[in-house]
Amino acid sequence: MQPMTTTRATPFAVSLEEVSQTYGEVTALDRVSWGFRKGSLTAIMGPSGSGKSTFLHCASGLDRPSSGTVRLGDLDMGGLRETELTRLRRERIGFVFQGYNLMPSMDVERNITLPLSLGGRQADRGWLDEVVHRVGMAGHLDRLPARLSGGQQQRVAVARALVTRPEIVFADEPTAALDPRSAEHVLKLLRDAVDEMGQTVVLVTHDPVAAAWADSVVFLSEGRIVDELTTPSAATVLAHWGTL
Repeated sequence: MQPMTTTRATPFAVSLEEVSQTYGEVTALDRVSWGFRKGSLTAIMGPSGSGKSTFLHCASGLDRPSSGTVRLGDLDMGGLRETELTRLRRERIGFVFQGYNLMPSMDVERNITLPLSLGGRQADRGWLDEVVHRVGMAGHLDRLPARLSGGQQQRVAVARALVTRPEIVFADEPTAALDPRSAEHVLKLLRDAVDEMGQTVVLVTHDPVAAAWADSVVFLSEGRIVDELTTPSAATVLAHWGTL
């Protein structure tokens, strides 16, 4: 497991230190410490109720933990006001969700550039063109989401997550609603974002095939990190899953 330190020159895009999250008498996360190394793809796995979604929400700044510290690089997110946290998520963190979360009245280009528009920023045309080309949507910029397949909609969601050049991308079950071919394409996009663009990606999944695209797999059980598997394959992920 990744040892946690608080040095200034952190190798982590996001780090958690002794993070707990409770809801009434239920402990969803129990003193979790972990760091996501820059330029890596990490898969998060665990049984239902293990704390995967809570872990993602706390790590990404979507939720504030009950205790502990979450840092984006060297920045303690717990010290930010809500408006500052919203701006940070929009500008420095990317999100890809299972449900795509596209705006139905906006075409592909406007959906991709939405985080920039919300922040009052203009798209860097060169970077936008590169992202659109990488996700294979260059010929569909004027289409509405209703005219796209599920796989195409998820590619748009990936492009939207990358267009702000975020420090880390969180993907929550991004392939669960896709057919195997579309799922493979989306996973390759995320893998290429790491290998070719130096991105950091955290993928929450229940699928051993999806997890096998990662550099490492972190396993949660009952709100705690219980194991890590490096250089995973679908077979080794399944074997580890069977021990939880």
